[in-house]
Amino acid sequence: MVVFAGQGDPRRSLSLLWRTKGDDSGRPRASRGPKPALSVDAIVDAGIAVADTDGMAALSMRTVGERLGRTAMALYTYVPGKTELVDLMHDRALAELPTDYDLTPGWRSAVTSWATDTWEFYLRHPWVLQVSQARPVLGPHEYTSLETLLRVLYTTELDSAALRRIVGALFHFVRGAARTVAESREAATATGVSDEDWWHSRSAMLTEVVPDFAERFPLLVRLETEGAPPPPEEDTDAPYLEREARATFEAGLTVLLDGIEAAVARRATTPTGQGPLE
Repeated sequence: MVVFAGQGDPRRSLSLLWRTKGDDSGRPRASRGPKPALSVDAIVDAGIAVADTDGMAALSMRTVGERLGRTAMALYTYVPGKTELVDLMHDRALAELPTDYDLTPGWRSAVTSWATDTWEFYLRHPWVLQVSQARPVLGPHEYTSLETLLRVLYTTELDSAALRRIVGALFHFVRGAARTVAESREAATATGVSDEDWWHSRSAMLTEVVPDFAERFPLLVRLETEGAPPPPEEDTDAPYLEREARATFEAGLTVLLDGIEAAVARRATTPTGQGPLE
């Protein structure tokens, strides 16, 4: 399921995201009866709670209203519709991310911390991964997350053209790595079959259906044989695919950071001082 941001009225949506004059955000409204007035923030928080618990597919103005003890119609005074609500939820969730990293140990340590924090954020809120980056939300916390990473990377003294691509690569990598775990968890819930059971049944059948598999794909068999991970050093309840995804995330991040480090070193030795990614 892919959700595209920014489908509502641009002025109304951006006013709500940035809480500018005229957005009515968070201001109490008069209401009949004992129930307190709603607010944009209360509705957004309820939307995040629904998506965290039941997934993006369960999100609707009705389910959010039910969580608040209100009807869907009561919400429209504050948030025009579901599309705007998703934008607001996405940006508000990003507010959880740290906005400052210690640069004393150097940029590499700071980027590692940023990547780990972002990975864990996506796994806390897997529905965020369903909001397409093809059309960003353009909210304040989305920009803050970019500013935070750039504050670290500009200490490398690489030029802006190089950093533009590096930032894109880092975000794509972390999102993609987290998506593997999120989809693995979703698959087990949606199908009722664990990863272990699925692979056991399919791999056994593959051997029967393709008896010459090893002859047809010798390098793949070599990779799986020689590169098989050792058993975990400590007891863990994490499924095999999640452990593999985490190990791949750590290894991939190391490769990316090595590449950035090499770019920094080349820049320092080139007469023009130009980055290698231009």
